[in-house]
Amino acid sequence: MDINEKIELITRWPTEEILTQEDLKKLIESGEKLNHYFGIEVSGQLHIGQGIGCMQKIADLQKAGVNCTIFLADWHTWINNKLGGKWENIQKGCEYIKEILTAGLKCVGGDVKKINFVKGSEVYNNDYWRTVIDVSKNINISRILRSITIMGREEKEVTSFAQLMYPPMQAADMFFLGFNLPHGGMDQRKIHVIAREAAASLTSYPFKNKKGEIYKPIALHTHLWLGLQKPSIWPIPKDMDRQELWTSMKMSKSKSNTAIFLTDAPEEIKKKINDAFCPEKIIEFNPIMDWLKSIAFYNNKIFTIKRPEKFGGNLEIKSFEELEKLYSDGKIHPLDLKNAAAEYLIKFLEPAREHFKDKQHLIEMMKSFQITR
Repeated sequence: MDINEKIELITRWPTEEILTQEDLKKLIESGEKLNHYFGIEVSGQLHIGQGIGCMQKIADLQKAGVNCTIFLADWHTWINNKLGGKWENIQKGCEYIKEILTAGLKCVGGDVKKINFVKGSEVYNNDYWRTVIDVSKNINISRILRSITIMGREEKEVTSFAQLMYPPMQAADMFFLGFNLPHGGMDQRKIHVIAREAAASLTSYPFKNKKGEIYKPIALHTHLWLGLQKPSIWPIPKDMDRQELWTSMKMSKSKSNTAIFLTDAPEEIKKKINDAFCPEKIIEFNPIMDWLKSIAFYNNKIFTIKRPEKFGGNLEIKSFEELEKLYSDGKIHPLDLKNAAAEYLIKFLEPAREHFKDKQHLIEMMKSFQITR
C-alpha cells in the first residue's frame, strides 16, 4: 500500500479533521511507525456513536498498517466520578468495555486479533507522573480550565482539584506510552491541541523521528453522532454556532431514549428510531440522516428503502449524496426513512448481539452501577 492509499484510509469519513495532514504525510514518509490510541472512560454502556463510530476508524487504521490501541482510562474515570466514583466498579467495568468494543469492531469488519487494550492503572509509574508534571509546566491554568469540556463537563462544574489534573494526565498518556496518533471525537480537540503545543518543550519522552528530530503528535478527530432528540432551539438561527450546538447534542448514554446501544434488542431499536426527530426534507441536525451517513454506505454498501408500489416502490441508493438529494426533494417520507434505518441498523449490529449472547451479565452489571455526570 502506497503513502496516498494510507492517507486516504486514515482521513476518510468518519474522520472530520487531521492535525495536520501535512505532518501525517511527513511522518509516514519518514518511515516512523504510527502508534494510534483511543482513550475511553469506563462510564457505562456504550452507544453506537462510540462503539461503532470509533471502531470504524480503527478498522480503517488497521488496513493502513497502523498499530491500534484502546486505552482504558480508569484513573480518569475515577477523577470524573463516573460509575459512582467507585474504584471497584470501574475495574469491573473494564471487562465490559473490552468486550463491547471488540463487538463493535466485529460489526465494522475490523481485525479483533490486532487490537490492543491498555489500562491506565497497569502502566502508570513514577516516570509517568514525572511526565504529567512536565506537561503541566507547559500549560497555563486558563488553558486547563477551557479544556475541561473533554470530560463532558463545563468549567463551572469543576468540583475538585483532581479534575484539573485530568487534561495534563490525558496529554501525558500519549507521550509516556508513545502514542503519536491520538484519536478522539471532535470534542477531544482541545486536549490534542494542547499536547501538540507542549510537544516541543517537554523533557520527558518527546516524540523523535529516526533522525532524532522532535515532532508533534498527529491528532485525528472523528465525527460525533447526534442523539435522537430535537434541538433545543428549532428552527436553528442562521447565526448560531453550529459546532457548539452539535457537540451539545451528541449522543449520550445518560439520555438513554435518544441513544442506541450496541446490544439493544431489535424492538428497542425500532422504537427509539420511530420516536426520533426526523423533520421532512431537512438534512441539517436530522439524526437519522446523520447516522446513515456514517453506516449505510460504509464499505460501498447499498441502502435499500422498502415501500409499497403505490408509494413508488423500493429504492436502492448507492451514496449518501443520492440519499440526501432524494430526501431534501421530498421523494422519501420520514417514516419510510426511519423504517429503513431501523432495519439496516438491526442487521448491522447483529454481530454485537451475537458476541454478547453469553455475556449478558456484563450488561446487567453496567446497568446496576450508579452513573454520575
